[in-house]
Amino acid sequence: MTRRRLPIGVQTFRTIRDTDSYYVDKTPWIGRLLDEGGHYFLSRPRRFGKSLLLDTMKELFEGNEALFRGLAIHDRWDWSVRHPVVRLSFGSGDFNEPGYLTKKVSALLDGVERAHGIRTGYDTAPERLFRILEVLHERSGQQAAILVDEYDKPILDPLFGGPRRQDGGPIRSDAARANRDFLRGFYAAIKEADAHIRFSFLTGVSKFSKVSLFSGLNNLKDITLDRRYAAICGYSETDLDTVFAPELPGLDRKKVRE
Repeated sequence: MTRRRLPIGVQTFRTIRDTDSYYVDKTPWIGRLLDEGGHYFLSRPRRFGKSLLLDTMKELFEGNEALFRGLAIHDRWDWSVRHPVVRLSFGSGDFNEPGYLTKKVSALLDGVERAHGIRTGYDTAPERLFRILEVLHERSGQQAAILVDEYDKPILDPLFGGPRRQDGGPIRSDAARANRDFLRGFYAAIKEADAHIRFSFLTGVSKFSKVSLFSGLNNLKDITLDRRYAAICGYSETDLDTVFAPELPGLDRKKVRE
């Protein structure tokens, strides 16, 4: 078997495919998600491949066919249809800072508006998000996909280890509550805009039922403990034995585990 580049630390699907790196095909699970529903939540530990999964979904909905040649979903997908994509990531920032989350969301939505040539005219985050999704649907004729990465980081950082906490600062439960309340209203806009959304997928490291965050977004299907999606992120022993087989000769896997 031919050796390829190891995709160490790469979270961009296009980069993996363009550089002919090893890729464990996750598109069968993406196809199943699309067949069974439209709104999902997944919790997994950090560094577990969630961002790469979302990036794969983004490229799929945008119709970048060349990247999917040879993968399971290629012959099942209608490449003549392209869906607009709204991708939001809370992976960076100091969420201990009072008021920072509002600025972060505003910056994220600014980026979406610039990318699609939209000016909503709204200052409040839920109204802006709803209008963005509405306009994207109207202009393209296709419902949008909305992908949210690390949805819970603005709450978890003040509680368990944001930048200030690591420097010896206090636990900011007040900041966590304020961020939770803000995000609850923001995410509720996703349900309100359901008519304009083909697919939504939110990821994080905590279970949303434990932070009372999605009280207004009760149409999400939690696949965190669904055995059918156990391998949607990360690598299994089978993946190591097949996809990464060229790298295994001479490797003492038992010693590596220890």
